[in-house]
Amino acid sequence: MNLTESVFRNGSAAGLLSDASPLNEVINVLSVAMLFVTMVSLGCTMAIGKIKAHLLRPKGVGVALLAQFGVMPLTAFALAKALQMDPVKAVAVLICGCCPGGSLSNIFSLAVKGDMNLSIVMTTCSSIAALALMPLLLFVYSKGFSGLEKAVPYVGIVSALAFTLVPCGVGIAINHYRPNYAPVVKKVGLTALIICAIVVFSLSGVLIKDVVWMVLTPDVLLVGALMPLIGFTLGYVMSVMCRLSQQCSRTVSMETGCQNIQLCVTILKVAFDPEVIGPMFLFPLIYITFQCSEALLLTLCFRCYQAFKPPAEEAVDFKQEEVMPA
Repeated sequence: MNLTESVFRNGSAAGLLSDASPLNEVINVLSVAMLFVTMVSLGCTMAIGKIKAHLLRPKGVGVALLAQFGVMPLTAFALAKALQMDPVKAVAVLICGCCPGGSLSNIFSLAVKGDMNLSIVMTTCSSIAALALMPLLLFVYSKGFSGLEKAVPYVGIVSALAFTLVPCGVGIAINHYRPNYAPVVKKVGLTALIICAIVVFSLSGVLIKDVVWMVLTPDVLLVGALMPLIGFTLGYVMSVMCRLSQQCSRTVSMETGCQNIQLCVTILKVAFDPEVIGPMFLFPLIYITFQCSEALLLTLCFRCYQAFKPPAEEAVDFKQEEVMPA
């Protein structure tokens, strides 16, 4: 299916939603607000000293960036091609795959006892690197799909990426100059984020209730399930191959599979015309559902492994006591 046919089909879907244009504007505003709140809260977790420490020893960050912008975009492209997705579905999947790491990765890194300093620095660095790498990767991979070469709104994407850096910088400044305010900002931000997410999800359900079948197709669901799982797995494998510690490897795994879904939603909802993207702006919500489910499952497996594995430190101490002279 070429882009013209896809736009015609999505245009017919957008026609069903034309009466709800004020609702569409509300969702756009809330999507931007949700992204802003997320990045301010993320900035409040970042300490300049810790960022400098990891940048002086950049191996972990380098491996993470290679996984984030190597594994995920290639996975998105390969899955879209293998499932012969139409251009509109493909561009939604590609944008999700090319997004930087998200704030949820910090939560799941904590759950698997990862290196939290590395996790936060990785999220910061991937958000900055995305300003150049995301448009470049989209330009390269979109050439694999007919009609996408000129269909990707690069200006809108770069604007959205630049927008994320401002609130992130505000959060870093708060944490640096007014550290006592940072916990309050994070708590308020988390509450606002949850409320915005619930409202956006509910309004989106009302908006696309008559065309939701166009999103919940087998190929979209399969991509939504496989992408985060492949990201978690290959992120860990790459880290082990690069001889990172187990703690850092688990961190890179979570950072690779967890995408910045708020950014992805904002790009698909604001940068694209409704007639072009249609209901595919909901793909990030499908992705995050599988992402969280799989991350929770991996966390459960890790916790069970830790509970049943023999205590290595005690075993070493026992051996040392055996060889000690009487």
